[in-house]
Amino acid sequence: MRRASFAGGVLAAACLPPWRASGAPGLDVDDLVARIPGVTGVVARTMGDGPPVLSVRADEQFPSASVIKLAILATVYRAYDAGTAKPGDIVKTRASDLIGGSDVLAGSPAGKEWRIDTLVKAMIEVSDNSASNALMTAFGIGTVNATMALAGMTRSRLARHFADVVPAWRRAENHLSPNDTAALLFAIERGAREGIPTIASPQSCRAMIEVLLGNEDRTKIVRGLPAGTPCAHKTGEIDYTRNDAGIVDPFGDTPYILVVLTRSLTGHAAGNSGIAAIAHRVDAALRGPGSTG
Repeated sequence: MRRASFAGGVLAAACLPPWRASGAPGLDVDDLVARIPGVTGVVARTMGDGPPVLSVRADEQFPSASVIKLAILATVYRAYDAGTAKPGDIVKTRASDLIGGSDVLAGSPAGKEWRIDTLVKAMIEVSDNSASNALMTAFGIGTVNATMALAGMTRSRLARHFADVVPAWRRAENHLSPNDTAALLFAIERGAREGIPTIASPQSCRAMIEVLLGNEDRTKIVRGLPAGTPCAHKTGEIDYTRNDAGIVDPFGDTPYILVVLTRSLTGHAAGNSGIAAIAHRVDAALRGPGSTG
């Protein structure tokens, strides 16, 4: 956005929101962020070496909701790379892992056997919470946090399993920052695109993107993109929070990372539509109006 001229600059600055966006000239989402009835953080970055092209509350912490499943996904694929796990390995669910928000594992008994790759697909495609819990139990919360540390996610933490009822004071125990989340997605896309090891091997990075392309939630970032635009992403929803984070057009010519996290929302529908509006504007700026990749 344009800088105020020196003359009158102090007065102009006083009228600006404290979360004023920073980034590439012409990419301004201040008005869209202001319309979301809550606190919103945004990061957009291209695949170059420069800083994010858009940054709003980039280092603040937000309740992660299911977006933190990105880190669980990376942990699983790092284990594949290390040879300590295989997609066909079997995990038995515990009774404590089985909760609501579990379309695939709904009604399954404790002790049922599931392939790891089945649990991974359920965790990402329909955000199955029981599948996510089973993977956390199998691989360990500490291992997931170690994966985030390797990705440079210094302001993010997985502290607990998903639960049916989470007291208000515990909702932010699992938290992410927009910058951290973008860093993990950047590593995945870079590994896949450049064929180099990043947070995982190039093969695993490509495989993670394929899984993320299967996410069935189209209510946030995807809603704001031109029809048919590929988006490898993970959404998240809990009370007072709507989140989405993804790689737009991951196998195209001009991919980019977009992360939008919220907290203290007073209108969930407005949160979803606000994320879509931000995605629409960012995509038009980075790939051109009406681009389909």
